[in-house]
Amino acid sequence: MKRKRPTATMESLTLEHLPTDCTIHLALFKNVKNAAFLHSQLLARNADFEYALIDASIVVSRRQVLAVAYKSITSLLNDSLRTPNVHSEIVVNLNPSTNITESYRRFGLNPPTKDVLVLKVTHPKAETQLSASQIWDHLSTHVEGEAVPATDENIASVTDWAKVRKYYKLNGINWLDKMPEPEKKAEAEILVLGSIALRGV
Repeated sequence: MKRKRPTATMESLTLEHLPTDCTIHLALFKNVKNAAFLHSQLLARNADFEYALIDASIVVSRRQVLAVAYKSITSLLNDSLRTPNVHSEIVVNLNPSTNITESYRRFGLNPPTKDVLVLKVTHPKAETQLSASQIWDHLSTHVEGEAVPATDENIASVTDWAKVRKYYKLNGINWLDKMPEPEKKAEAEILVLGSIALRGV
């Protein structure tokens, strides 16, 4: 993974084994006050708002979203997307189930969403080529929330483990429940990544 110069609190990076002209722009907004407006732009398919807008409460780590981004970009490059674009593909691929409607409802931004993790993928196939500064200017103008770096620490501060355990079917795993808290969360992340990797298998 190669990091490029961050723009304010948005990070831009490339992943190994993907073309260097495929860049992931990553930002975290806490206490978002206009989620209903953002959701309406998604429903209207407003191209200006073509982002993966993820409910950050179901994210356990950067590795989780970057793994999903890698999987989705690979589908884009192979012309095998199952959703309208790479950004909707990212949201859908977070779900261990193949139910697309459920994926948007559980993992995507919805009107009640408070904390939002944003991914924007720039790639040669995109109709409009945007710079990192253009992306950040648009996000900072239209997302009414506190922008913070998308670090594991900041992500952990908004994770809702009850939802994570429910959506990734981690409830009732006795050996997991018996582990000390730090080890439990690390093991849960591995299980989440495994669920994502096995999606649709």
